Amino acid sequence: MGRLFGTDGVRGVANSELTAELAFGLGRAGAYVLTRETKHKAKILVGKDTRISSDMLEAALAAGICSVGAEAVLAGVVPTPAVAYLTRLFGADAGVVISASHNSMEYNGIKFFNSEGFKLSDETEDKIEEVLHNGIDHSEIPTGAGLGRITYRHDAADEYIKFTRSTIKERLDGLKIAIDCANGAASVTSKKVLEGLGAKVFSINDTPDGTNINANCGSTHIEGLSEFTVKCGADVGLAFDGDADRVLAVDENGVLVDGDKIMAICGLDMKSRGALPQNTVVATVMSNLGFFIMARQNGINTVQTCVGDRYVLEEMLKGGYALGGEQSGHIIFLEHNTTGDGLVTGLQLLSVIKKSGKKLSELATVMEVMPQVLVNARVKAENKNAYTEVSEITDEIEKIEKMFAQRGRVLIRPSGTEPLVRVMIEGPDIDDITVKAKFLAQLIENKLN
Repeated sequence: MGRLFGTDGVRGVANSELTAELAFGLGRAGAYVLTRETKHKAKILVGKDTRISSDMLEAALAAGICSVGAEAVLAGVVPTPAVAYLTRLFGADAGVVISASHNSMEYNGIKFFNSEGFKLSDETEDKIEEVLHNGIDHSEIPTGAGLGRITYRHDAADEYIKFTRSTIKERLDGLKIAIDCANGAASVTSKKVLEGLGAKVFSINDTPDGTNINANCGSTHIEGLSEFTVKCGADVGLAFDGDADRVLAVDENGVLVDGDKIMAICGLDMKSRGALPQNTVVATVMSNLGFFIMARQNGINTVQTCVGDRYVLEEMLKGGYALGGEQSGHIIFLEHNTTGDGLVTGLQLLSVIKKSGKKLSELATVMEVMPQVLVNARVKAENKNAYTEVSEITDEIEKIEKMFAQRGRVLIRPSGTEPLVRVMIEGPDIDDITVKAKFLAQLIENKLN
């Protein structure tokens, strides 16, 4: 059997792959592993997004938690980063989020945080899987008064709202802000936070019905917010995903300002304030080359990681860095929260707009987005990683990169799930890099088949 936990918890089609039985088992095993060392009645905070299956999974998960004598504290519908923050605030021994983030409504997921609000290590997830598969010794399963209870924190969303407002010093009076809540968890928090700071807010996709989360809206369908922002005459637009742990922006003209540009704008501001430790930002290998050029030109160091926010966070913790993230808008401001937080990210960007007095379109010019082409080379599955051993391929990659003279790059990534090698080339001329990417992909196919 393959590993149950993926890069972002356990996910699957609700009631088919992610069943109530599995949720119960994860609740029981997770509570058992994460609270074994506690000397008190352990408590685990549980939050969820707006999908119809979240209620079913919440009930099963809470039952599993109670079955090993822990208290399940239900926070209701709140963003994923709210659970990370509130786990610490409420002194919980662990936190759990029921959400499939940006995926469509039929999917759901279960993700754990430790008592400090960080995602679990691979080792801890493996322990939970081991308990899930092997069961718990009957002598350790409580009965009678030893069982856990379900309690409720009806103030969870309000406490998170109070926290996010505190992450910036500026009021937002005079700013007109359009938001797309993706019919998800942002619907219960984002508008209240922005209006509470004085902004005039126009919102769309803020009426979740259990089935419309991420449905042609939110950060995965930015075109809706682009049009809405221009129509409202807003200064800026913010688009969240279903669990509000990421955000993308559009400027007053409806032009996309992605995670790379948000990190560039906020990173430069933090550097100017002496708030960017070691003048370093952590990004993944998929960040646009323009971001790295911007950083080099402005005295900002960059550290690159594999794709995935957990790898970004690992590097931030290891190096003592404060800012890191992905092009997708999953950005971590470690001074404020332990995971990507769409609302906190949006507020940091709005703070720079307010302080500078500049339009977002002007701020975004700090970084030139390099054209990017992605071509898939279909190869035998067993040969996906063999491209580094073929001199004709490695020589061609080196030749192309020398032609760019630091104004372009080649990135080769074997697919994790398909018999493909992905060839990504960035450079100043879209026609030129398209020809080069197709040629290199064809070369890889010829040599690895």
